[in-house]
Amino acid sequence: MADQSASQSNNLAEQNKENLKLARDAAESDASARKKVNDLIAPIIHCQTNRFCKRFCKENRARFKCTLASPVASASPDAGLCEWGNGSYAWMLNDLSSSNRLKKYRANNNATLFDYCYVIANSLPFYERWKDWRFGRKVYVPSYIQELGKKAVTVFYALRLQQPVEQIAQQSSLSVEQVRELSRNIIKLLTRKNKLFLLNPAQNISLSQGATDDKAQSSLDAETATYDEAVEMCEESLLLSKAWKTLTPVEQFVIEALVIEEQDAEIVLNSLRKLDISFKKGVAAGDLDRQQLYYFRRKTLAKLQGLLTHDE
Repeated sequence: MADQSASQSNNLAEQNKENLKLARDAAESDASARKKVNDLIAPIIHCQTNRFCKRFCKENRARFKCTLASPVASASPDAGLCEWGNGSYAWMLNDLSSSNRLKKYRANNNATLFDYCYVIANSLPFYERWKDWRFGRKVYVPSYIQELGKKAVTVFYALRLQQPVEQIAQQSSLSVEQVRELSRNIIKLLTRKNKLFLLNPAQNISLSQGATDDKAQSSLDAETATYDEAVEMCEESLLLSKAWKTLTPVEQFVIEALVIEEQDAEIVLNSLRKLDISFKKGVAAGDLDRQQLYYFRRKTLAKLQGLLTHDE
């Protein structure tokens, strides 16, 4: 038994040594090591590119040929290639395998280089950086929020995405009560500074239209944070944030998926089935159907509207 344990320790030590050397050589632009790193993280990038691109594809699917490994849809034969799939792949490859990124790899807790890149690619900051590139905008985290600690930045991003408290707690390794307390502090600070609008979720736009198109330009302007927003808008954001928090995690998930992200109902139902979560009393998650889901969505939206009207 002791021999087996010693053997495993030696294997891990050797594995860590190989991974560290690979990361170091790739960071120093060694061609062979760079190719190995690119091949290693390719599955991660393929997965995330498919997820992110499909989430924000919108009308592009009808106007351009998709370049993803699993195409979103097929446009007309004479349509041009969509730029976002290949562009997203290149951006993710650059972000995950940059020299600075590879130099930070330490094999902590015996994590392989693949594990290291996988965690980064599935993190909220990575998602936000990709959206910065995709929509040509920056997510502004005020210094007074950053001073609350690294966890506060994570919670800030999650609040912008209007994620449930339980999900934020899981992502930030905090308790639900700690997340609630930190969220309250963030909202208080933003309200005091008249910057509550920074928690507004980003608008999803398409950049497939020309830069001279007035509608496209208007959408781009909407992505740029302005610091002279009317007080009425800030008050509305505060009311919405307050009302949103009264919804159950399942209600928040359904509204986020169907209304905010515009996901297909079947995808939402499959997610609920995998998690064994039902939104209808007496009906198992596996027996839920589209009609029940749409009714639950209407009921939840009516509830949210009622909460906003009541607060006014």
